[in-house]
Amino acid sequence: MPRKTYIAAIKEALTEEMRDDTSVILMGEDVRIGVFAGTRGLHAEFGDLRVVDTPISELAVAGAGVGAAATGLRPIVDLMFGTFLYLAFDQIANQAGAMRYMFGGQTTLPLVYMVQNGTGSSAGHHHSQSVHPFFMNMPLIKVVMPSTPYDVKGLLKASIRDNNPVVFLNHLALGGQRGEVPDEEYIVPLGKGDIKRAGKDVTIAAAGLMVHHALKAAAALEKDGIDAEIIDLRTLKPWDETLVLESVAKTGRFVAVDESSPVCGAASEWAATVAEKGFSYLKAAPRRVASKPVPIPFSPKLEKAVVPSPDDIIAAAKATLAD
Repeated sequence: MPRKTYIAAIKEALTEEMRDDTSVILMGEDVRIGVFAGTRGLHAEFGDLRVVDTPISELAVAGAGVGAAATGLRPIVDLMFGTFLYLAFDQIANQAGAMRYMFGGQTTLPLVYMVQNGTGSSAGHHHSQSVHPFFMNMPLIKVVMPSTPYDVKGLLKASIRDNNPVVFLNHLALGGQRGEVPDEEYIVPLGKGDIKRAGKDVTIAAAGLMVHHALKAAAALEKDGIDAEIIDLRTLKPWDETLVLESVAKTGRFVAVDESSPVCGAASEWAATVAEKGFSYLKAAPRRVASKPVPIPFSPKLEKAVVPSPDDIIAAAKATLAD
């Protein structure tokens, strides 16, 4: 099977979907240039009407995407950085996320907001926040965060075909990662997690870059005789509760790892659900591993100190076995 970069997998997904469906359009800031390379070269094939460079006005671009989706197109709105979604918040929360309900189902909103999310490049607070919990909290918004080239291609294709708004978060640190990506057609269904490593002693759930940190932690834990199961949730909303609870029923222990803040973060949602629905399976209290609740520093050393590390995951996993 061919090995491709995460960015190349994004470009393949976009190209294939735009070739297969003329209602799919791409719009956003510098999408012709392709600052993150995933949209580079698409304008040459699809032209001005389907690859649209927009003004630097995130609220206007997000709103244009809503209008396009409501009137029959399938727009992909590339707003570059996750934190730029804050500038588009009204259109996403009050329009994209509610219009289908407010119109009594008379319209659909097949709309993808695609951004770079998270830390790892020392881009400073304005470009490095993990914004996904805000959108997990919005009704009728789906939230996706892949961790591998295979998953990003399959999930992006599924998101473009979905009739609901999707916030699609590519982790800033994973663009150059390589992995196996088949040339033949496939999708990865939204809402389905994946066991990246089977184990029997403790369940560790994560998404995006944190999956790779969790796998590193699992390799270290194995040397100490601890067999960790790593679940990549892939979709944060709806997330795969069934897969996680089945794993916890086997291991009896649970660690939730997320790059966002611990307060109302994704890790808090996962841990609360396991405590509520899987209490009888647990041999120890669930543990959360999250970023420290501070602005993301520009300094590489300080940024590294703020976000979860494999060592933090190891400590949390060992704590569940010590309880």
